[in-house]
Amino acid sequence: MKISNWIMFAAIVALFPFTAIAEGTGRVFVSTERGNEIVVLSPDFEIIHRIETSRRPREIRFNADRTLLYVACGDEDVIEIYSLKTYELVDEIPTGPSPEAFVFSPDQTFIYVTNEEDSTMEVIDLAAKIVTERVPTGAEPEGVINSLDGRYIFVTSEVADMVHVIDPESARVIRNIIVGTRPRRFVVTPDNTELWVSDELSSEVHVIDIETLEVVEILSFLPPGFRPEDVTPVGMTITNDGTEIYISLGRANHIARVNVSTREVVAYILVGSRAWSIALNRDESRAIVANGLSDDITVIDLTSNKPIRSIPVGRTPHSILIDD
Repeated sequence: MKISNWIMFAAIVALFPFTAIAEGTGRVFVSTERGNEIVVLSPDFEIIHRIETSRRPREIRFNADRTLLYVACGDEDVIEIYSLKTYELVDEIPTGPSPEAFVFSPDQTFIYVTNEEDSTMEVIDLAAKIVTERVPTGAEPEGVINSLDGRYIFVTSEVADMVHVIDPESARVIRNIIVGTRPRRFVVTPDNTELWVSDELSSEVHVIDIETLEVVEILSFLPPGFRPEDVTPVGMTITNDGTEIYISLGRANHIARVNVSTREVVAYILVGSRAWSIALNRDESRAIVANGLSDDITVIDLTSNKPIRSIPVGRTPHSILIDD
């Protein structure tokens, strides 16, 4: 496979694909894995619409100009596409069994999809809606992200405890990096120097140098009153200036606010049960956390590091996007 025309705004699209393209409405979108819907909230966190989807919606992403919402439906083997103007289903893309997560190529011509049940990352031509490559991975692949220069695609394997490094030109794994137990999600720092990987069952985050593809640091977390086995990091997000990363701690019911340069935990913030995905609003004054076992989202004031609101959204909220 040949993927060409990496564009100059690759860094924006790959890590912050939806923050600098359009004005933004401030609407919040939450996928509910067992509710089979996308819950839409206003900027003041009132529920304004519910989009019925196929079964088990998980990863959700906007297209570059934020006119469409893409939804990976794990039990239907499809990525559904909805109009953000009408909330209606306008198209769909067949995938392999149990799509877990996906990301667009920097030029928005391909989608890279991790298929949990057949241990592959698929490369799908977005215009033709056909699979052009299937890249074998370790069992239960989940997280997928591009490096900001388009040089690599990174994929986690939950069972193999690995990060696979994939060359997008050849669509082949060129390196496997051993990390912690059950790796899940990623963030890339805005300077494209570091890849952070959450390790759910070893209560860690591995930091990988993108130039050398070596692990350079392992971080661990322990909010007050919790045992190490209660800490299950999954979701992560990073500030626009790259100075802080927010990490959900799963069964520990907290998020960790981490200084990127010092690696120190600035604060542990209490949220709902099984903190999962995290998103920041435009001015980064609020963090919104999906709580998978309490069926709600928590809104956090990042000035005070305090939760200020909890909103029930439906069964097992999974992913959050903000149109900001």
